[in-house]
Amino acid sequence: MPTKLSRRDFLRLCAGSAAAISLSGYLAPFIKEAAAAGGPPVLWIQGGSCTGCSISILNTVHPDIEKVITEVISLRYHPNLAAGAGNLVIEEMYKVAAENPKKFFLVVEGAVPVADDGVYCIIGERNGHHLTFLKAVQELGSQAAGILNFGTCSAFGGFPATPPNPTDCKPVKDIVKNVPIVNVPGCPPHPDWMVGTIAHVILYNELPELDAFGRPTMFFDKIIHDNCQRRQYFDNAIFAKNFGEPGCMLELGCKGPFAHCDSTTRLWNGGTNWCVKAGGVCIACTEPQFPAWPIYERLPELPVAPGITATVDQIGGVLAGLAVLGIGGHLAGNIMTGRIGPKKNQDEKEGDE
Repeated sequence: MPTKLSRRDFLRLCAGSAAAISLSGYLAPFIKEAAAAGGPPVLWIQGGSCTGCSISILNTVHPDIEKVITEVISLRYHPNLAAGAGNLVIEEMYKVAAENPKKFFLVVEGAVPVADDGVYCIIGERNGHHLTFLKAVQELGSQAAGILNFGTCSAFGGFPATPPNPTDCKPVKDIVKNVPIVNVPGCPPHPDWMVGTIAHVILYNELPELDAFGRPTMFFDKIIHDNCQRRQYFDNAIFAKNFGEPGCMLELGCKGPFAHCDSTTRLWNGGTNWCVKAGGVCIACTEPQFPAWPIYERLPELPVAPGITATVDQIGGVLAGLAVLGIGGHLAGNIMTGRIGPKKNQDEKEGDE
């Protein structure tokens, strides 16, 4: 077993399918060595969430979660996995932060309720006072080398921040400024996305390459529609009208044409399945707009870029009457990621020079 893993090999490994073995299984020996050599510790805190992100990483396989948290991840605090409780674990968490200023990474799971000074999410007590999630994110986040937002709630607000939002939940980026942030969205994220992101910062002590929404490109540079098992139906204009029928499910509300992640090839539950293969639609849970749209309805307009939307007819009008929503979203996604359009042409020109 080699004692070093180059960034190029690491990225190649992350881009591969995990159908046979989870990413943590490949990375365990390398990260164990890095952690033993003084790799940065990790603190994991939870707030406005269903804890689904923690449940997801607990379901990692080959090796099981025991190996992951004891040998793969230098995890120093997690509220669901802590052996202790109360002030003991809260003080230990703050002690790790104080002893490693700007040298630890903070994992945040869940949106941050800010109404009434965060009183709607209390995670413990410290110095005889309630410790709100808002205060923990502010205090620990400001001391961290970087913040890893696991799940769409901490990354973009998710369900808790969707109107009417009575507790005024916000994503972490609105709470902590001037600290590097990585967003690993998903409802929940795949275990490999979380393990791989932590592995990168432990192995190389730096953040991975990110896209425009702060997501690691090693997991979120692909569009679901590109590799969907039902893509052939789309190409032949065969669209399902009801669940359980053969055909592309765009008319049933599938958001695959503008959803970014590698679920189509990585698969879930030990490489067994993913949403569309299981008969459901892609709900684009990795996107900033989720879940503020009808889940099982065809969208009348597409989010093309931050702050910009286009109606189906506007995008589809130039596409010779082909499946307007599907092609439109596919085109928009490819333009966003630079696969086609001005950015690609500019990149090719620069490459030729």
